[in-house]
Amino acid sequence: MTQFYGKTKICYGENALETLEELAVKQAFIVTDPFMVKVGFIDHIKSHLNRGHIPYRLFDGVEPDPSLESVTKATRLFMESGADCVVALGGGSALDMAKAVVFFAHKARGGQKPLMVAIPTTSGTGSEVTAISVVTDKVNEVKIPLNDDLLIPDVAILDARFTRSLPPSVTGVTGMDVLTHAIEAYTSRRANSFTDIYAEQAVRYVFRYLLRAYTNGDDMEARRQMLLASCMAGMAFNNSGLGITHSIAHSLGGLFHVPHGLANAVVLPYVIRFNSFDAGVKYRELAAMLGLPAATVEEGVTSLVTAVRELNAAMNIPGRVGALKVEEAAYKANQQTIANNVLQDICTEGNPRKPSHDDICGLLEKIW
Repeated sequence: MTQFYGKTKICYGENALETLEELAVKQAFIVTDPFMVKVGFIDHIKSHLNRGHIPYRLFDGVEPDPSLESVTKATRLFMESGADCVVALGGGSALDMAKAVVFFAHKARGGQKPLMVAIPTTSGTGSEVTAISVVTDKVNEVKIPLNDDLLIPDVAILDARFTRSLPPSVTGVTGMDVLTHAIEAYTSRRANSFTDIYAEQAVRYVFRYLLRAYTNGDDMEARRQMLLASCMAGMAFNNSGLGITHSIAHSLGGLFHVPHGLANAVVLPYVIRFNSFDAGVKYRELAAMLGLPAATVEEGVTSLVTAVRELNAAMNIPGRVGALKVEEAAYKANQQTIANNVLQDICTEGNPRKPSHDDICGLLEKIW
């Protein structure tokens, strides 16, 4: 059976933040990071909650790649607050932590799930509509993807003004995360007609608007469309799954602290080529959709790989892992570990080509 599921109420456009005033909740628990407090973004959330006469408690201790320890701390504070709603403001890390808090609080409360509102401040993860949260086991240096329908936010508020202050480098790598989500969703073993629609539109938007947003952070049309692209890609991969670009990125992040979007951007062209025998027809479809040369499957695959590399280069994203801040000796020493992690990663299940351990090791050699 094929199915498509979407439960999140998506609010975007002018006055979308006013949704906060209409929440039917007793108390909110805001999850964010110190930067959102420093730049005053959190004040806008507080203002709307105040207008709706909704009391709140603030947790601003979100760290990059939230650890199991910090998630446990936040969950304890949420339980003590007595709140029945979690409002997450921030990038992927803030949304991941908030979703984990909702998940564990639901278990601790015997099945009572708090309402969750997700307000992304980057155009990248699509976490505001997905059932996935990634936390980091910093003891064993591995990222742990959680996947459960309980993690899907109830409400997503998309306000591009929160993304306006993103520096070009962050705009670039988070935008390439969107592209990776969309391409992997489109070629996943579980892709279907509905996921294809969202994935295709997300790919179009990335190639049309990402470089504009990177070049001019005040281009609000580009910012708005990239935020929509991120959400669409999230809707797609939440139903179809992803692939080994993400599996490798998870391991690179866990072992070497390579930012997730950056890892995806670097690895994606290699994985497209790796999967081309199995997914070449779909890569050709994307190339043709973008107006790239695609008279044959091979030409379409090559065109798509070239287009991704050129987009990376235009945003100063390196073309190989060896150009990142990763020591060669450590990378080589951990290749077996990375390969094992990739094969066990939940994202690998969706990859169009089923890889062997040797396949992954060979791919890791190429991306270095």
